[in-house]
Amino acid sequence: PLEDERLIMNASTRIRVAAVQMVSGPVVAENLAEAGHWIAEAARQGARLVALPEYFPLISGDEADKVGIREPEGDGPIQRFLSECARRHGIWLIGGSVPLHADVDDKVRNTCLAYDPEGRQVARYDKVHLFAFTKGAENYDEARTIEAGHRPVSLETPFGRVGLSICYDLRFPEDFRALGDMKLRVLGAAFTETTGRGHWELLLRARGVENQCYVVASAQGGVHPSGRRTWGDSMLIDPWGNVINRLARGPGVVVGDMDPDYLFEIRQNLPALGHRRI
Repeated sequence: PLEDERLIMNASTRIRVAAVQMVSGPVVAENLAEAGHWIAEAARQGARLVALPEYFPLISGDEADKVGIREPEGDGPIQRFLSECARRHGIWLIGGSVPLHADVDDKVRNTCLAYDPEGRQVARYDKVHLFAFTKGAENYDEARTIEAGHRPVSLETPFGRVGLSICYDLRFPEDFRALGDMKLRVLGAAFTETTGRGHWELLLRARGVENQCYVVASAQGGVHPSGRRTWGDSMLIDPWGNVINRLARGPGVVVGDMDPDYLFEIRQNLPALGHRRI
């Protein structure tokens, strides 16, 4: 099986990936323009897969605002933007999270949509774990406006299986393992400054080590017009838990390479995935 992995991943080729970091505000058009700029920059630097952060189209002072811009799957300005960017740049584009219609009228599905280089939607993941946190004046409860998804999702690419996650999912390692063997896990996030300072890097590196895979983490990172503070620190992590590249604060793009030979070496030297006992 390890030799099959080497062949599947085309060991002679490194794969450049990128994480876009944003400080989204309350105007969708401005956020899409900002995202488009950094997607283009990532593509210019040779990225074949680009990931956007959670809530990239909108972060406002009223959590109900995302209900007002929700879209049906397959139609809407945010989804058209993602499809066109993927097609224009010829990349695999992981669309952070998009507010889609829910079964409940006053809620959304917080959905990560993936597009192939032809601009076709090839995967949909609805965020399963909904964040809630209270500390002093800080109070978050995503269940007020978000309807939870029900299952983990991955997609097949020419460079291996890619798992999709959103923010709070990072705290649930069983969700990562539920998808089986992955070469790459993508996580779009809007970690708060408080929780990010304590746990963001720790959890990301642990997920990479546990699953012996690369991790691309795209975050919101800064002080938003609403006053909300997000941690940022978008990063790329290798299967040994090393941070390949990172961006602490502010908008930008983090670019780095997945090395199939290195991943193969890690799994061959320490075949932990094959040692699991349920």
